[in-house]
Amino acid sequence: MNMDQARPPLPPFTRASALQKVRVAEDAWNGRDPQRVALAYTPDSLWRNRSAFPRGREEIVALLEQKWERELEYRLIKELWAFDGNRIAVRFAYEWHDATGAWFRSYGNENWEFAGNGLMAVRHASINDLAIQEEGRKFRWPLGRRPDDHPGLSDLGL
Repeated sequence: MNMDQARPPLPPFTRASALQKVRVAEDAWNGRDPQRVALAYTPDSLWRNRSAFPRGREEIVALLEQKWERELEYRLIKELWAFDGNRIAVRFAYEWHDATGAWFRSYGNENWEFAGNGLMAVRHASINDLAIQEEGRKFRWPLGRRPDDHPGLSDLGL
């Protein structure tokens, strides 16, 4: 597979294509495969993720490998916030636990900018973690893709 092939839907985005782009991203991240996730970004993609500033796919893969070694049983929901041209803004939440079994819900916002071929060139993420009790979890589907009938963030009051 050509690592720089087009990733539809392509900008400029419509509401339908922006919603599709958000779901495709959510599905990929829920798969927790850093190599696969990194292919959705341009080879020279620029990120801000918390206090990390990876550049390019190799650094993105390294960040994601470290992330999913720490954030166990990771389950994510993304929701479209806004879109215009080649940009999409999303809000998201994900649940995970650490090696001690302590559970967290992480909340955040992302701003995405896409190249013409549909690969993400820029990603800015702001993320905050909230400790939760295991019984307070809301994301309980089997690991992997969120089922289509599982409520989204707004439906869950998040």
